[in-house]
Amino acid sequence: MRILMVFLALSWLLFGGPMEGMGADVNVGVSIGEKGLKGFYIAVGEYYRVPEREVVVIKQRRIPDEEIPVVFFIAARARISPSVIIDLRLGGRTWMEIAFHYGLRPDVFYVPVKSEVKGPPYGKAYGHFKNKGKRESGKIVLRDDEVINLVNLRFISEHYGYPPEAVIKMRSEGKNFVAINDAIKRGHKEKEWKQDKEWKGDKEDKSIAQGKETRGRGKWK
Repeated sequence: MRILMVFLALSWLLFGGPMEGMGADVNVGVSIGEKGLKGFYIAVGEYYRVPEREVVVIKQRRIPDEEIPVVFFIAARARISPSVIIDLRLGGRTWMEIAFHYGLRPDVFYVPVKSEVKGPPYGKAYGHFKNKGKRESGKIVLRDDEVINLVNLRFISEHYGYPPEAVIKMRSEGKNFVAINDAIKRGHKEKEWKQDKEWKGDKEDKSIAQGKETRGRGKWK
């Protein structure tokens, strides 16, 4: 029993959770924790097209959850390994300093919206862009929290095809991005379920009207 406990303790230290096959909620040998947080990691991996293991490794290097998308965002546009971005960040650089280091302009972080954005947490960042204009946008210096908010806004809105204005509204209501991702993901699943149910019901209704029995695809289950 003592040997088993030591093994479990080591697996938590080395891999962030018990090894696969030990009966825990495991993915790629790593236990992510609560369902909503795991869903956030999976969504980040899907959007940036990286294995979930890479997302977890970044987390294990003590990068906060909502900053993980920023690592992948800058790494992709700078065409450099995420580990290099992490080293710079852990070395004390701000996100804008890292972006400037690789020649990335501040406007790379902005997400087009259909209406004027006012109030926290996005109002000030969008105000900078509006006041400076495209020609002087290179002079804008965004705070870390503004970069984090903008990158997550792009990631979530583009990943789910969700209006950025709606994400901004949810964020302004105080929701963090893990919660926003979970809410939108659940909403999409419910919408898909309803559409699928309506489609199947439609097929069965038409089949009955024609005096036929529906089998296989299109049948209510």
